[in-house]
Amino acid sequence: MLRLARESIPRTQAAMAEALGVDLGTLQGWESGRRPLANTKAGALLSLRRRLALLGADAGVVGLLDPAMDADQIIGAALEPPEVLELHPLASWVHTRDTAHMLAWALTGVAPFALAGRIPVPRRGPAAAAPLLAAGDRGQFFEHLRETAESARQGAGGVLLHRQALYLASYDRGPEAASWTAHALYARRGLLVRRGWSEHWPEARSTATALARLGDPQPLLDFIERSLAGDDTAEAANLNYWAYWLGGIRLPQSDDGFMRDRELTGWDPVTLLRGLVRGLHYAPGYVDLYAHTLWSLLTAYPWLPQASGVLAAELEERTGRLLDGGVISERSRHELGALHYVLRDRT
Repeated sequence: MLRLARESIPRTQAAMAEALGVDLGTLQGWESGRRPLANTKAGALLSLRRRLALLGADAGVVGLLDPAMDADQIIGAALEPPEVLELHPLASWVHTRDTAHMLAWALTGVAPFALAGRIPVPRRGPAAAAPLLAAGDRGQFFEHLRETAESARQGAGGVLLHRQALYLASYDRGPEAASWTAHALYARRGLLVRRGWSEHWPEARSTATALARLGDPQPLLDFIERSLAGDDTAEAANLNYWAYWLGGIRLPQSDDGFMRDRELTGWDPVTLLRGLVRGLHYAPGYVDLYAHTLWSLLTAYPWLPQASGVLAAELEERTGRLLDGGVISERSRHELGALHYVLRDRT
């Protein structure tokens, strides 16, 4: 990410090192990972961000330095596990979409959605096109996640650690790994029969979305029907989680308590609408979760189409496309139909 920020200015490594007031070896170490940027002193890191902005670096790239460093910490904890599980970064805070996408970039080579159009065409030379982990490190990373998911227990961050480790393990699509993950997830399907909000709701949501990632959307459809739709606390939890996941809640959250805010404070509805509309996922199951969340958001804030005409027009086009040919549930078809009617008649 630091290399992308430098290239967006653009500056050579030597010129960038001079502009930042560091020696060339330090900058090269930061960019290669030999000297993790996350280990830099807080004051120096703050100064670095401000200096990048003054030099004209792409603000979107600079803004992704934090989730990139979060991903580095998670990878580092997998390759050199902490002695105390409670100190594991997956037990310390609820991770966001940007962090998850940074991890996926390192594990699968698929660039984050937020970097679309920002990664230059690869040139000849030693610079890697993606921060892809070596095969051995990837194997060690996923093995650590599986061991951690099995060993994490209730209390002292165990629930959060177990849930997030198991979710990230679903990124390993090897046949044996996918079989292990599917077995571990299906073992928790009892969580999906609970109706409405419960203390196990976040774990049930994570289980359902991870199974959808593995190609089984039915648990997610069941979750929407039984554990989300029509329950005010669950609907609020879903909106609060989406706001956090998409970066609308800036402060890191150490547990799931923020989801229970029935007043929906701490995030901007327009920002959430933008994230949902522009990140709409069309995969089976996922698209239905997006559809219901959009319906819930506009039900809670019926003025949103008037607040942002551009977003309303984009959403109208996307809902129309899904209604015409999308593979969606009957609930989604009904909710998107209601949304499309409101959006079409907003003027």
